[in-house]
This record gives sequence, C-alpha cells and structure tokens, in this order.
Amino acid sequence: MSLAPPPPPIRALVVDDERIARESLCALLAADHEVEVVGQCANGSQAVEALRRQSEPVEVVFLDVEMAGKDGFQVLSELGDERTAAVIFVTAYENYALKAFEFRALDYLLKPFDDERFAQVLARAKEHVKGVRVQRAARELAEMLGTSLPAPTPPPAPRYVERLVLKDMGRMAFLPVGEIDWLEAEDNYIQVHAGAQKHLVRQSLREMEEELDPRRFVRIHRSTIVNVERVKELRPLFHGEYQVTLHDGTSLKLSRGYRERLDALLGKG
Repeated sequence: MSLAPPPPPIRALVVDDERIARESLCALLAADHEVEVVGQCANGSQAVEALRRQSEPVEVVFLDVEMAGKDGFQVLSELGDERTAAVIFVTAYENYALKAFEFRALDYLLKPFDDERFAQVLARAKEHVKGVRVQRAARELAEMLGTSLPAPTPPPAPRYVERLVLKDMGRMAFLPVGEIDWLEAEDNYIQVHAGAQKHLVRQSLREMEEELDPRRFVRIHRSTIVNVERVKELRPLFHGEYQVTLHDGTSLKLSRGYRERLDALLGKG
C-alpha cells in the first residue's frame, strides 16, 4: 500500500520596499517546511506583475502598505477580481488596520513583531490555505462526477466594524465587537468595557456609533453606548429616565430621548 504524497508547500510572496524587512520575512518563512517563498518584490508594481505571471497561483501575500509609487492598497485595487491570494499586511503603521480589513485582509502584522506573533499569523494563513484547497478539490471532484458545486464567492467587506484596534504598550491588539459590554465617552476618548477589561480608544463616541452595527449597539445616553445583548432589565426612574442593568450587574442611565430605539431592539417597540 503506497502512502499518499505530501501536499505541496504553500506558495508565499513577500512584498516590502525595505530589503532587510524582506529578507527577515523570507528567513522566517523558510524555517517552515510547509511554506515556499516563490518571490520577493520591492514595490507595488513588481507585486502586481508577480501575482499575474505566476504559473502556479500565489496563496499567501505578505504585503507592505507604504511603498513608493504604488502602495499595498493600490496593488489590491489593481488586481481586483484577479486576486486569489490571502493577504497579510505587514507595516509599521497601526492606523491602516481598519482599511486593511475593508480589503478583506486575512491578518495585520504590525512591525516590530516578535516570533510568537508571527507564528500566530502564519498558522492562521496555513489553515486558511488548507481550507481553500479542500474546497477546490471538492469542486474538481464534483466536476469529474458530473455534478456541480456553487462557486465560492469572496465574503463582502463588512459594513460595520467587526473588531476594534487597540494600542497596548506599543503593540496592537484586536477586540471582537461581540465582546464589548458598553462604551462611555471620556473627553476625546472612549472607555471600552469588555468583561473585566477596560480599553481606552482615541475616538469620539459619535464616530464609534457610526462604525458599530446599530442592530447590536445602541446609544442610551449622550455619553453611553450599550451592547443590547448585555441588557438584563430596565427599571423606571424619574422624568422618563430608566436604569439599565447589564448581566454583569453594571447599572447605566437611559435618557428619555433614547428609550424608543432601545425598546425597538429589545422587542418592546
């Protein structure tokens, strides 16, 4: 009984305008026997050309953001529907994170990063590629058997943010919005309450309200937004105001002008 051949290595392309950064990434990738670096590019134009000319498709791209001539986002825009590879943005600038996920980036690697963070990102990329390969194999088998499977479509860019970008001790972390209990305004910042954790985000509450899904988050006071799933009960106070109690016991004030929207989300409208 013959053993099945090992799967081909995952084909990766590294794009960065700094030579040292490219060599560092390539060295880290070369240490993984499941990955093959099929090319290096020093700018966006080279990246577009490399992704178009490969006889075998590139499966993962480690893509810098700020590059002379054509940045990482312009590379993806130019490729458009031709893009098939999973993209991991690698940059020293944290302010591009939200835009990166609008471009359906698989992950965002903030320089400087340590080996642990790189290992997490690479592991996620490998799992993604393996899943894509399984889907492709299923379609090919279906074609051989004379049946058909619907062609996969790329997930649409989310209309609302799915996770917040948090800066913590010089590093970047991501908080899924589903873990947020409530948010409160503090001058030019927002205090994000998630379980026992508190995170300070430099943004206005109005801006945050526009980015969050209104089916899940509602403003109950001029300085407070709450995750509707965390609301346990409402108790009347005075002059049309209410006390909102969350499942963790937190008590918040609901101003009269915001009650109708909360009632609608709670199914009381």
